[in-house]
Amino acid sequence: MHKQKGFTLSGFLLWAIVLIVALLLGFKVGPAYFENYLIEKQFRVIAEDPALRSAQRNEIEGAFARRATMENIRAIEPHDLEITKQGDGLVISASYTVRVPIIGNASACLDFFPTSAK
Repeated sequence: MHKQKGFTLSGFLLWAIVLIVALLLGFKVGPAYFENYLIEKQFRVIAEDPALRSAQRNEIEGAFARRATMENIRAIEPHDLEITKQGDGLVISASYTVRVPIIGNASACLDFFPTSAK
């Protein structure tokens, strides 16, 4: 007699629920991580721009504001930037928190620290 192998209906439903919850959680927090990626990318582009290496703070903030508008970045504002000179280059960084509602009164609190430093 051969023993049958495979999923039972209850096993399938359990794994389907786990997969659906994981996907929904990913769809909720994914945009926050993507926006952080965009912020870091813009920080690197601005820091590597030779014209902005000797620029004043307001010029760097203006460059970020223009790029943030084009990329639809809403998590931080230009005045949130931390700009430091390191050698002959710039290091642009920030820190911010994003609260993502998950279900009901449960939220995910995500802390991000993007920087142009390599």
